[in-house]
Amino acid sequence: MALTGKTAVITGSTSGIGLGIARELARAGASVVLNSFTDSDEDHAIAAEIAREHGVAARFVSADMSDPEACRALVAQAGGCDILVNNAGIQHVARIEEFPPAKWDAIIAINLSSAFHTTAAALPAMKAAGWGRVLNIASAHGLTASPYKAAYVAAKHGIVGLTKTTALEVAGQGITANAICPGYVLTPIVESQIPDQMKTHDMDRETVIKEIMLARQPSGEFATTEQVGGTAVFLCSDAAAQITGTTISVDGGWTAL
Repeated sequence: MALTGKTAVITGSTSGIGLGIARELARAGASVVLNSFTDSDEDHAIAAEIAREHGVAARFVSADMSDPEACRALVAQAGGCDILVNNAGIQHVARIEEFPPAKWDAIIAINLSSAFHTTAAALPAMKAAGWGRVLNIASAHGLTASPYKAAYVAAKHGIVGLTKTTALEVAGQGITANAICPGYVLTPIVESQIPDQMKTHDMDRETVIKEIMLARQPSGEFATTEQVGGTAVFLCSDAAAQITGTTISVDGGWTAL
């Protein structure tokens, strides 16, 4: 398979987009290292399931992405990092004047600073190998903004800037750095929000999805974790060797508006 012999480290990858990317990279033959700040039997079971299903090495390493030393240690503990996927993230919604400073600090640390620390730890080995892929999971909010999401939008715009700088610093060394910018993706977290939105707006499920949740997504459909994962696999392929320092939107046309 295309990525056989490569090891991928994916932060925030025991559910949602991160897990979808891990599964698709494993399907393409890569060994995968899953991560979360938790360390439960379920976390390790997910890695074991991926290993059985795809016949690759897969394991779970606990690390708190708000801790710079833990970010760097994750890469060291992975035992190899040919592909780095910075996906870990959290969200909080509030007006700027009401935004809790602690929430701002946490979002910047986990959604942005963690990617700096893991990238800094991974690049030396990638340079020595003459091959590497850095994939930063940004968002449509890395390219445009919404109200009440100051920290998230700032962090995701920062991720796009970090991606460009990384790409320029490693250009010509067999390493690429790109940002994937998903719109609304149907993850367990998004799915769990639908019933509350139905009650709040007194709408049925289909109307809430179309008129509330996907109002800014012209396709009128959620992206899937498999689609985001497939985009990651493509960016790791030889076909994408000259794609670097850019953003790939998986947003149903959101950022075309």
